[in-house]
Amino acid sequence: MSGVKRSTGTTDGCAWSRFRSLLACGLAVFFWLTSVAMTQTGNSIEAGQAIRSGELQTLHAFLDDGLPIESRDRSGRTLLLQAVHADQVDIARLLIDRGASVNAKDAIDDTPFLYASAEGRLKILNLILDAGPDLSDTNRFGGTGLIPAAHHGHVETVRRLLETKIDIDHVNKLGWTALLEAVILGDGGPSYLEIVRLLIEAGADSTIADRDGVTALEHAQRRGFDQIANLLER
Repeated sequence: MSGVKRSTGTTDGCAWSRFRSLLACGLAVFFWLTSVAMTQTGNSIEAGQAIRSGELQTLHAFLDDGLPIESRDRSGRTLLLQAVHADQVDIARLLIDRGASVNAKDAIDDTPFLYASAEGRLKILNLILDAGPDLSDTNRFGGTGLIPAAHHGHVETVRRLLETKIDIDHVNKLGWTALLEAVILGDGGPSYLEIVRLLIEAGADSTIADRDGVTALEHAQRRGFDQIANLLER
């Protein structure tokens, strides 16, 4: 009996020793991973500051030191989307050249492509278009890049997007196309007149009505946008 007890004690001791060894290794790995995560988080924050300040070489250094190209801020914006927000063309070029995704969405479904289109960041948009974005991607309102570009009166952005294969008659969650949005949300001024002209010449369907059955022509007439109404009538 005493021999059995000694054997059991030895076995238990070995098991406990292995357990403590595994626990120590596990804790070491955990603290190492935590340290790496904290370092990357700190680097990501500093990289965001470098992007906003246009510090190209600083961002270069962070990337060379292993900062992931798709690092995100608290709003879910990747480094590239942060560069688009800051309108930092050279930094956007660097990130795209390094393989940053032009379709990565943030917390509110914006992507570098969609935000550049909506805000008329034409130089960056050209870089993004060269990288082959998803032209069918939509924002939180269900609109392609063309619709907010028309809404905000970005003539050259609309012109550039119409050179692609983007769906000119896409209907968003509000029931509006780019043509409808240019009339409904525009001010009827020269920029919106030009956008309507560009859309019509590119083949936009002016007969598509909103959810209430009102066409772009009828909206223009109701708002007193005579020049736009004349374009649509022709």
